[in-house]
Amino acid sequence: MSKTLILTEKPSVAKNIADALKIKSRQDGYFEGNDYIITWAFGHLLQLFDAKDYDEKMAKWRTENFPFIPDKFRYKVKSNQKNRDKEDLGAKKQLKIIYSLIKRNDVTNLISACDYDREGQIIGDTILYKIRHGKKVYRLLLNEWTPNEILKGLNNIISNDEMIPLRNAGIGRQWADWTIGINLTSMATLKYQEGKGQALNIGRVLLPTLKIIYDRDKEIENFVPEDYFKLKALFATLSGSEYEGIYHLNNEDKFKDKQILMDIHSLLSGKEGAVSEKNVEKKNEYPPYLFNLSNLQGFITNKYQGWTSDKVLRISQSLYEKKLITYPRTSSNFLDESLVERAENVLNVLKKGLPYESELRFTRTKRVFNNEKVESHSAIIPTYLVPKSLTKDEMIVYNAVKNRFLMQFMPIAEYEETTLTTIVNNVEGEFLSKGRVQLVEGWKKVEEIETKESTLPFVEINENVTVKNHEVTANKTKPPKYHTEKTLLRVMETCGKKYDDSDDNEIMNSILNGFSIGTPATRAETIKKLKDVGYITTHKKYLQCTELGKQLVEMFPVKELFDLGFTGKLEKTLHDIEKGKLRKEEFLNFIFDFTNQAVVKIKEDQGPSLKKIPNKNTYENLGSCPNCKHPVIEGEKGFGCSNWKNGCKFVIWKNDKYLASMKKKPTKTMVKSLLKNGVVLVKGLTSKKGKKFDANLRYEKNSENDYYSWKMEFDK
Repeated sequence: MSKTLILTEKPSVAKNIADALKIKSRQDGYFEGNDYIITWAFGHLLQLFDAKDYDEKMAKWRTENFPFIPDKFRYKVKSNQKNRDKEDLGAKKQLKIIYSLIKRNDVTNLISACDYDREGQIIGDTILYKIRHGKKVYRLLLNEWTPNEILKGLNNIISNDEMIPLRNAGIGRQWADWTIGINLTSMATLKYQEGKGQALNIGRVLLPTLKIIYDRDKEIENFVPEDYFKLKALFATLSGSEYEGIYHLNNEDKFKDKQILMDIHSLLSGKEGAVSEKNVEKKNEYPPYLFNLSNLQGFITNKYQGWTSDKVLRISQSLYEKKLITYPRTSSNFLDESLVERAENVLNVLKKGLPYESELRFTRTKRVFNNEKVESHSAIIPTYLVPKSLTKDEMIVYNAVKNRFLMQFMPIAEYEETTLTTIVNNVEGEFLSKGRVQLVEGWKKVEEIETKESTLPFVEINENVTVKNHEVTANKTKPPKYHTEKTLLRVMETCGKKYDDSDDNEIMNSILNGFSIGTPATRAETIKKLKDVGYITTHKKYLQCTELGKQLVEMFPVKELFDLGFTGKLEKTLHDIEKGKLRKEEFLNFIFDFTNQAVVKIKEDQGPSLKKIPNKNTYENLGSCPNCKHPVIEGEKGFGCSNWKNGCKFVIWKNDKYLASMKKKPTKTMVKSLLKNGVVLVKGLTSKKGKKFDANLRYEKNSENDYYSWKMEFDK
């Protein structure tokens, strides 16, 4: 009796397929039933050779050995994480089991059931084609692992030959990143670190992402605040109601010349005026689009402190493997039109018992179902399976996905906006007032989103009013904010183009056509790596370059790798290979030429060495500056505000005289506690008489200047 062997990417997915096929018999490394055998990988079981595997001389980094590009790329059993010179024994054992199953005489067909993306394709293909077997290979393409979809999918398998373009894109990406990473990381470290200390990681996606953060940091650092002034007046109606208006002249409400407003201000006292215009407009508010991975990561990391994009991806992957949500590594915010019936089924299951159940109505709209805006995978939505028990973290991600789905089928939110124009007798210009009232809560009920209402009193056109109060306020323009993971992901996703949540076809088409920095699957890993290698640091939810990251951007000579357009075009090329529009050989030849030229450029560079840059731990964020809220970091001579270039004076010197008088020096732990709590208990202080004592210390700003002084307190 012939059998079909199914290879999955992970054991949990193999278990899902076995459950759907009602196969209970589990052997060592696989499940077996009457018609199917299901085995699994653990992600990548095979990896590309290291440089030294091709040539022994590459075991040591020497400038003369680069550039190094093998004539033929080869694969080996993945390395042990703790010792890269040894094979991972678990991977080796599982590969042996898979190969023995492939060779079985009763196994006539093979199915790759790895994730439907570049990485999933090459995980399956590198294993299934590693040995010669002459058996037909098929592909199972699923967006979720529920029993219904698995059974339906197994009846609609396709030849794996149809996936050759996807495989080529995966191989192109893998070989290109190996070539750039091995050559340029080695050369940069040899050249700028003199081969000592921390390796300087160089990558195709890593460096443009670093540059995005660097550019924002520079924008903030170079920002010069400008003064501007506004004039506001409080008006009283005949009935005793009051409302506020902002002065406008020629559609401008911010004035650099204060005197213009002071002249108007001097005319207002006790003056009468009238409402010259009243505009009442009813407006609709549509729910935000369904989540793709970047949007989901941005939403969660922005809403919950301590979350990272990498964590959101890990939790999403777990929910996907538990059959609770659809495939998470998607760039689409829409559903394929073939999913209409499935989505309606999911809604009918999930709405039961909800307080707004009667308001949920399934409708087929272009805001949800749109084939033109789906690339490979639809948006992330829940499946029809209701979770029985989830961890706190899983609940956060699952509820975000579920709520975003439910919002699409709630009534549209409606509000009324009122604009009043008030003129004052014999005064040039006008005062504008805006009010807003929510009429229909609609989809906002799902997450109990509060709308800030600002109501205006009821007044009629030409109604007389009196100026009750008025003032000129001084304001300063504000610098842009540091990037968060949410804003960084948006820039990566759109390759630097700006857009809001509105439907911008040009931007959407750019995303769908592959112009981006990295892919949904790799962006979180890139941000995590930037932190791990010490190029960026985090403070609360904000991302900033470290000194190492800044200097790398400023002195590394291969400027193309910092160019968002260059990297976007590379990603676009991979996308075109995936669609069968380009050959991977053309892409790889370009990468090999680029790498050869980049190595020469590094060798010839006369720039400075980075050997004196401290390691990443020196630039750990210790807390918020009490003066300007920027991160406080440890420097050579003290613990100071990272915003010192813009004039912030906050610093605790390491040779602080007050502490030195009590034979103490400030420590990193002490500074962290002080910044967090405003006070720190310091033990073992020494009095003038030589006695040891403990005291609470505060570090407070002086009233007469911008500097800080210590205050001592004792527990009662």
